[in-house]
Amino acid sequence: MAFAESAGSSDSLPSPEPAPRSERRSWAPLLAVCAGYFMVILDVTVINVAVPVIGRELAASLTGIQWITDGYTLVFAGFLLTGGALGDRLGNRRIFCVGVAVFTVSSAACALAPNPPFLVVARLVEGLGAALIVPGSLALLQQAYPSPAARSRAFGLWGAMAGIAASAGPLLGGLLVSTVGWRWVFLINLPVGVACLALTLRHVARSPRCYARTPDWPAQCAVVTAVALLTAALNEAGRRGWSDPVVLAGAGLAVLAAAAFAVRERLARSPALPPTLLRSRALSGGAVIGLLFNFGFYGMVFTASLEFQHQRGFTALGTGLALFPAVAMTMFASVLSGRLSRRTGDRPLVISGMLLAASGLAGWAAAGADPAYPLLVVPMMAAGFGTSFALTGSTATVMGAAPQAYSGAASALFNTTRQIGSATGVALGGSLLASATDYNAGLRTSMTIGALAYLTAAGLAWRCVPAKSQRRAAT
Repeated sequence: MAFAESAGSSDSLPSPEPAPRSERRSWAPLLAVCAGYFMVILDVTVINVAVPVIGRELAASLTGIQWITDGYTLVFAGFLLTGGALGDRLGNRRIFCVGVAVFTVSSAACALAPNPPFLVVARLVEGLGAALIVPGSLALLQQAYPSPAARSRAFGLWGAMAGIAASAGPLLGGLLVSTVGWRWVFLINLPVGVACLALTLRHVARSPRCYARTPDWPAQCAVVTAVALLTAALNEAGRRGWSDPVVLAGAGLAVLAAAAFAVRERLARSPALPPTLLRSRALSGGAVIGLLFNFGFYGMVFTASLEFQHQRGFTALGTGLALFPAVAMTMFASVLSGRLSRRTGDRPLVISGMLLAASGLAGWAAAGADPAYPLLVVPMMAAGFGTSFALTGSTATVMGAAPQAYSGAASALFNTTRQIGSATGVALGGSLLASATDYNAGLRTSMTIGALAYLTAAGLAWRCVPAKSQRRAAT
């Protein structure tokens, strides 16, 4: 299938002669993109330790507290493909900057919220900004670092931001809430957002536009509905149980919406994800690998947080410190995998990372009932290192399989599946802990399932991630 090339416009890429060399040497585009991505992922977890205080100070009901937490995630996950389609059509830098601006302004609105309904609406808008930021972030890195080696390093550091932000969220949130108040959980985004916007406008080249890519709004509505319903059902499963009628109805409607999306994509003149693209083993397989390792890692972080706070009596700040070994490994692993990928290719890194992460969660499950904290440090480090070590290669695999005109859509697909994996891991972990007669048995079961997910990802990587000789840059 012939993919549409970008239409000529004032937002087209600069002359290729001097720009790629200077861009490869500059860290500014990477810093700009990672700052935006860090804000997005941080706001998924930093709110968890703040919402009890928010509920007391704003007199929010239990339903209001749930929407403050989950509304952001629902909109974020649901609109990722829309953000990717808009980036491909109008220019990824433009949509990225719009997303940063929306996210920053809505963060200020969250901080100034006088009542729960105002805060819920502001969080929904914040989730929309996040959905515009994330798809463009990978596309901009692919554009800014054209050589495979530089791109692998950039993708590695981009991936490290997710693990660092997600795991540091409880630590930072606990520190801010206990010192300067919950409103600073949102105010901290303002200087980061302004710096991100300034760096992007100054140091990130304008992106090509593809005006032939007309957004297919019925398909976008179908995928938003499917992802939102699935995420809501998974979140409710952690509270109500997997057999609850609300959970089953939400999951069933999500499947129907996904089927409607698939039918519409076959009929659309300009599909968001062309069937030929989805039939790519590297792209579709890489997306499923992303789902599986997010399932394992975020399920581990969530259940470990509950274990440390509810069973061991750690404070929110103490829990953040207890999870720090997993965080510390993510940055080191990403940098190392970015360097090694030039020699080994992506497949060995993804497979070895998944096997190491699986051994970490299996080690936790085998540690017995109520193991001492020092016995859990190595398993957490293995899970954090292995996940981040594999993320670089799987990201490069997905982005390398997509033509330039569909880089935003490929990024959106990869991040949508990862969000679904995160929501599934958290929901399953919460459900197992809530339903088990023995809390420690539920925790070990959750870790065992996470280890199996990692092993499945390793087997999938053997079949789907290209070997070194097959690697190519996206064109």
